Amino acid sequence: MVQILCSVEDVSEDEPLQVKLSDGHAVAVYRWEGKFYCTDDLCTHGDASLAEGYVEDGEIICPFHLGSFCIKSGAPRTAPCSEPIATYVVTEKDGNLLIDR
Repeated sequence: MVQILCSVEDVSEDEPLQVKLSDGHAVAVYRWEGKFYCTDDLCTHGDASLAEGYVEDGEIICPFHLGSFCIKSGAPRTAPCSEPIATYVVTEKDGNLLIDR
């Protein structure tokens, strides 16, 4: 089901944005190098919101234990993160960002 995440203008280059989908599932939306990405918001290592972390070199740094994930693939990059996070394809239409989930 295609859902609107947010407006393009809602996502800054500097920090992720948490979005709650219609079913209550939380995702994090990123703008990095002019492109948009979306992952699950919950870190697979601990109970932390990735949207509260920061993006550095295409990775989201978790605020809980400072492990990281690739925002493109969801692959864990640094310990203690070892399980990947889900990623979603983001499309842009009429100034909005959408995902099909």
